[in-house]
Amino acid sequence: MKYSGWPDPGELVVGKIDEIEDFGVFVDLEEYEDKRGLIHISEVASGWIKNVRDHVREGQIAVCKVLDVDKGSQQIDLSLKDVNDHQRSDKIQEWKNEQKADNWMELAFGEEIADEDYTAIANELIAIHGGLYEGFKQAAIHGEEALEDTDLDDDEIDAIVETARENVSVPYVNVTGYVDLENPSPSGVDGIREALEAAEGNGDVPEEVDLEVSYVGAPEYRIEVQAPNYKTAESQLEASADRAIAAIDGHGGSGKYHRERRTDDE
Repeated sequence: MKYSGWPDPGELVVGKIDEIEDFGVFVDLEEYEDKRGLIHISEVASGWIKNVRDHVREGQIAVCKVLDVDKGSQQIDLSLKDVNDHQRSDKIQEWKNEQKADNWMELAFGEEIADEDYTAIANELIAIHGGLYEGFKQAAIHGEEALEDTDLDDDEIDAIVETARENVSVPYVNVTGYVDLENPSPSGVDGIREALEAAEGNGDVPEEVDLEVSYVGAPEYRIEVQAPNYKTAESQLEASADRAIAAIDGHGGSGKYHRERRTDDE
């Protein structure tokens, strides 16, 4: 997807160098339709430049800073020297991510999707999440909930969520805690089993969360949670322990949550 408008001064843009002259470098902007910019020789690199070709080559992908935009004369002035290594790396990764998301749009809606339909769907994702890639990423993590503020219909939302969950690699975090469960009441092992089922959520754990409860050594049980971020992981870990303790209390037993393991190594 390419933007139909103009970049803003100060914006970082990705371009392909397609013409090199003694006075500067012409760059086709990869993110904007039919837009071309010029890097004056003084903006190619710091210091005196004897030969522009010592610093750039035709076909090179470059990250440039937009210095000025003159829509009347169709001119975009760019700088190569004002972009540091960190900015260049981040921008290239962002651009590659958007290219991935562009492919995901085709997977979700087919290669024959009309341009106006593609644009309408893409604009909804951009409006809510700031970009196509971020929109698919949030859909992979949170499912339909991530798209509930858009004007997309149910079929479009389902297509995005399904494609996102099949293709987006989401960074997850893992946290672990422990709960001690004791039940001297007549319900005994059955009460413990019910408490463990409660800890596992009885099917109510969010889709983006993996939660597993395992036996460590009487009376200790391990709770492991994998989630998209620490806030969610920690809250799900504590909720799991709370459910187990409430369930065992209901049987006349007792439970206690702690973060560090207490039994000897297995």
